[in-house]
Amino acid sequence: MATTPEHDARVASIKFFSVYPHYVNKVEKKGRTKEELHQVIEWLTGFNEIDIQKLIDEKVTFATFFERATLHPNASLIKGVICGYRIEEIETPLTKQCRYLDKLIDELARGRKMEKILRTA
Repeated sequence: MATTPEHDARVASIKFFSVYPHYVNKVEKKGRTKEELHQVIEWLTGFNEIDIQKLIDEKVTFATFFERATLHPNASLIKGVICGYRIEEIETPLTKQCRYLDKLIDELARGRKMEKILRTA
């Protein structure tokens, strides 16, 4: 699935710090914890809680966020539809990576078991 260059540029320029509170709110509203959110982010990107806070403080864009990340080798196992796009068909790497994160957070909020979210079982 091809996204438009405008869409990809918009995704790249979104500031992580501006979206992060929405992630926290989404998972906590559904009975999950900030610690679980950090576990999901760390699994996908390699960023621990201290790293996440530094990225928030630096006000990095998603482009910078994923440039610095070390994507988990099993990230390609994340499949499905998020934000109207089928993840496995997205061609632009950064947009795909952002949708990986969105999908994992969505699964967390929906109550999926952590071992399933982290693609370990």
